[in-house]
Amino acid sequence: MSCAASAGPAVLLFPALGRGNGVLLQGRVLKEAPTEGSSVLARNLRRLTAPNWEGAKVEVSFRGLTTLVTSGHDGNFEVNLQPAKGEAFPSGFSVAEAKVAGVSAQARVEVVADTAPFLLISDFDDTIAVTQVVKTAKLLENALLKDSDTQQAVPGMAAFYGCLKAPGAPSFALVSGSPVQYAPRVASFLTRNGFPPLGLYLRDLGPGTLSDYKQPIIRRLMQQFPQPVVLVGDSGEHDPEVYAQIRQEFPGRVKAIYIRDAGHAEDASRFTDMVLFHEASEAAAHAAKNGLADPTCVAGAFPAQAPTVEKTAP
Repeated sequence: MSCAASAGPAVLLFPALGRGNGVLLQGRVLKEAPTEGSSVLARNLRRLTAPNWEGAKVEVSFRGLTTLVTSGHDGNFEVNLQPAKGEAFPSGFSVAEAKVAGVSAQARVEVVADTAPFLLISDFDDTIAVTQVVKTAKLLENALLKDSDTQQAVPGMAAFYGCLKAPGAPSFALVSGSPVQYAPRVASFLTRNGFPPLGLYLRDLGPGTLSDYKQPIIRRLMQQFPQPVVLVGDSGEHDPEVYAQIRQEFPGRVKAIYIRDAGHAEDASRFTDMVLFHEASEAAAHAAKNGLADPTCVAGAFPAQAPTVEKTAP
């Protein structure tokens, strides 16, 4: 995903998943592009505090279709583009574009094939990126003093996701509490660390999103796509409870729930019928055993440790 940067306005367009019968595109317009700062802290603060532009006229294009939409009070916009009657968007990856006041942004869109075996919905913080949410000082350090080049990825998670093939590759969505202003940073992090392309569904920070912000997004995805889902999160905050709620609301749709142990894992009842793992290799091995991942890929990505040979005393 790209964001035009200049002294004038800017537009963000978020990577997305769509279907052959329609693609929902979302983004945000800023009155002033976040300018480059002299430090990582300055750049992150400028991302978070850039003023939104209400009432901007945004031209959104995808595969030859173009429509005009007006940004809302928070600068956000969304549009559902549909192919001509009797036609369908082809499966695979394409590029969408948003333009406003002489600036533009592009984002990758995956039209999910009806044959995709499942949709993987992933958390970000402490699931695939080391954030240490349970430690306030470390959380602030990672949020404000790190960027896509310096934030640490959770070891093995990109390889785990890359091996998920049952037998075809699934599609991936990232549903996270990270602010929408960090979308370019998150997208760059994912690319740099070798994750497969993910649709980005981030949090619009505000009083109404202090809690229960993931469920509406996950519900929308599950209503949009007919495939079963695999949910991946961590134990540090509320992912087990959120995912248990989704599993109850959509009986038979959740194939597996993987929870990385990131702390607050003492209460085993939080993880009923879930896979609580410490290392990505454990989740990958379970996925391979249960037909969600390619065993050959998993064996190559996570080779077994050679057994230790004890020396016999002379």
